[in-house]
Amino acid sequence: MRAGFIFNSILLGIALGMDAFSVSVADSLSCPDMKRSKRFLIPAVFALFQFIMPLLGYAILFLLQELFAVIKSFVPWIALILLVFIGIRMIHEGLTGSEEKNGPDSNSSISFATLFFQGVATSLDALSVGLTLTEYDINAAVAASLIIAVVTFFLCVTGIFIGRRLGMYLAGKAPILGGAILIFIGLKIFLEGLGILII
Repeated sequence: MRAGFIFNSILLGIALGMDAFSVSVADSLSCPDMKRSKRFLIPAVFALFQFIMPLLGYAILFLLQELFAVIKSFVPWIALILLVFIGIRMIHEGLTGSEEKNGPDSNSSISFATLFFQGVATSLDALSVGLTLTEYDINAAVAASLIIAVVTFFLCVTGIFIGRRLGMYLAGKAPILGGAILIFIGLKIFLEGLGILII
């Protein structure tokens, strides 16, 4: 495996993993007392989606090119709807104090269903990356996707750590900030998908 290939895959992983990193911060802010298992489950789920999505795009391009074009046009809308919905729910929970009613480690704002939708929303861009992997054979495409997943995992672990630290200082207001971050990410992905914003 060439050094250039590994380096490019790492850069790709950083670029694709930044949204997942930000969502990890938001999740950790919403539940600073989350269990150790959840602190590793969140990065693992995001990394899994970042591994699957590029390969899915790779496969679709070869098998169903027209379908890929249709799916790609809906990517910004799907990410916007999912992240804004979850963000609003987190803000509502922060304002109403529903998390406190459920206990300090209820993790109600980051259930597995919520985590699943976050994983989908933050990895939709990776679907398009399948286009850039078509110059590789299947083994290289899998290797690149694996590197992207590993980079995403460590970015998200870092995000969880940062969120926990910030959450200690923000106390009950942390879920509100976490929800606002999710809404911002959803809007960012949406505007980038429309070509209006490039960051």
